[in-house]
Amino acid sequence: MPEIKPSEMITDVVVVEPDSHGDERGRFVETYRRSWFGLGREMIQGNRTEKQAGAIVGLHYHLHQADYWYVLRGQARVILHDLRVGSPTDGATLAIDLDGDVDRGVFIPPGVAHGFASHSDLLMWYLVDSYYNPADELGVAWDDPDIAAVWGVTDPVLSARDQDNPRRVELKAGLLPHYGLRT
Repeated sequence: MPEIKPSEMITDVVVVEPDSHGDERGRFVETYRRSWFGLGREMIQGNRTEKQAGAIVGLHYHLHQADYWYVLRGQARVILHDLRVGSPTDGATLAIDLDGDVDRGVFIPPGVAHGFASHSDLLMWYLVDSYYNPADELGVAWDDPDIAAVWGVTDPVLSARDQDNPRRVELKAGLLPHYGLRT
């Protein structure tokens, strides 16, 4: 049976350690089931990202979209930060290490800022529960001292977008997520 562990640091974040089955031919892992997650969100799109060692992606957040991340190859430090107004864990920051050699996935609800640092060349597969919507692609500064993320990377490679995200205290009230709103 897979281990389904709700985070003690951030409400609604779930870490999954699925079962792995293998023999001399290779291995099989069931990486995702909707029933593992209490919010009951239907994942409708699968994506893959490849990043070089030293890259940082994020911190991004969505008002409406949930994500499920699973590293297939390489190592990543995932940073999560609860931005949801009214959440019992508003302001909490969590770091989770994912490794392609250790079966583990993480469910990220809407309103939780998320990013990752590639500690090696990386291949990540992820699912989302809505189609791309540029109006729901928001961000907060990866190096915001109020978030105090420990990425484990020196001299990070960042996109222009991620270099320009505002600090948490600079986020406009209309772009803040709210805990408990189902969208």
